[in-house]
Amino acid sequence: MADYHFVYKDVEGTTTEWDDLQRKYGNLPPKPDTFKPAPFTPAADPDLRPKSAAWIDEKSPEELEELEDDDLDDDRFLQEYRKKRLAEMQQASKVVRYGSVVPISGSDFVREVSQAPQDVWVVVLLYKDGVPECGLLHTCLEELATRYPATKFVKIISTDCIPNYPDRNLPTILVYNNGAVKGTLVGLSQFGGRRCTPESVALALCKSDPVLNDGHSNNASKDDVIDGVRKKFIETLVTQHEDEADYSSD
Repeated sequence: MADYHFVYKDVEGTTTEWDDLQRKYGNLPPKPDTFKPAPFTPAADPDLRPKSAAWIDEKSPEELEELEDDDLDDDRFLQEYRKKRLAEMQQASKVVRYGSVVPISGSDFVREVSQAPQDVWVVVLLYKDGVPECGLLHTCLEELATRYPATKFVKIISTDCIPNYPDRNLPTILVYNNGAVKGTLVGLSQFGGRRCTPESVALALCKSDPVLNDGHSNNASKDDVIDGVRKKFIETLVTQHEDEADYSSD
């Protein structure tokens, strides 16, 4: 005949009065802590963390398109933010980007400069090889071309652009917009002489018009562009100072 034993188990952690009394007098070891699972934290799962503006900013245009309305139920107002961000990304993708100082010839001038899109500012460097000042200004323009890829930068040998143009006027910058000359800057002194920097050149270019465009600030005013240039100038000085401090400490 089988021997059946019934074992009664109470809720985990429950003790008898006898056990409690024995522990009080040190006859039994302390009661072990009751097991508790780690609390569930939605933020640990990227798909379950609360949605925010920063969460939307991390998404690519394709991911924003694929988001269902249910993905934003916890913050319904973010639907409008999502639409706004998507529109901004689509607009930015339409902006023509250049990013370097492109050499052109006299036969290219009308097509590359005069017939450039109406919303594009064109900076034309008139130069000649062997003129040190031209090399200094060209280096600054190359830096600005990478910082402001929506502004078009080109260079052309001075006499290919203007026959018999005097070398004493080099370097010269012509600023074009909507097919017309908006500014003429003759000589390196306009940009700080031989101590010119990308920042001093940028400030000279934007003195009258919002010539520089990074592709993100549409319809920016001249003052907005100059404020942005000054901010980058300060950031550059701070970075240089930190680099010099690190070098001296080594």
